[in-house]
Amino acid sequence: MSAEQALAFVIFATVAAITPGPSNVMLMASGAAGGVLRGLPCLFGVGAGMALMMFVVAFGLGAIVLAHPALVVVLKGFGAAFLLWLSWRIARAPQAADASAGARPVGFLGAFAFQWLNPKSWLVSTSAAAAYLPGGASALLQASWIAGLFVVVVLACGLVWLAFGAAMRRLLTSPKSHRAFNATMGVLLACSVLLLLW
Repeated sequence: MSAEQALAFVIFATVAAITPGPSNVMLMASGAAGGVLRGLPCLFGVGAGMALMMFVVAFGLGAIVLAHPALVVVLKGFGAAFLLWLSWRIARAPQAADASAGARPVGFLGAFAFQWLNPKSWLVSTSAAAAYLPGGASALLQASWIAGLFVVVVLACGLVWLAFGAAMRRLLTSPKSHRAFNATMGVLLACSVLLLLW
């Protein structure tokens, strides 16, 4: 991958990773629930899940999934169910004071698995693979470059959303404001289910 191709991909990845979507809503809610440090497993789960997805799609295995309409429908069904479950969990998340007493934000495994059911993740991965794979190199090397660059960008952009959630935590000084914030995050995430219906 040339320097120009890498720069173009990093710009694409930054725009894709920083814009609102289900993963960023989850990161913001995790930051609000437990702060930045307690939200890091969620951030690393998002990064690892997206990197693996980007690698798999760029390596060509994603095309196999997308070529089978029945499998796509099953993935959409599981994705919608998981998004709704996570929306409910976020909407009913404990207040920040309760979170520090033992409740935890979404962890590494939950955030990792979530990427495979997240419609935005599939859209970004397939778009990136189609537009930015360099020619002339082995599929393994190309997929590794794309995944490696993407995980760095996702972690940096995701940290912004996690920190924003942690900053919101300081503003959530009453049980009522915290419940309203959690409910808003849950509703926003539930609305992303509409992406699965397109």
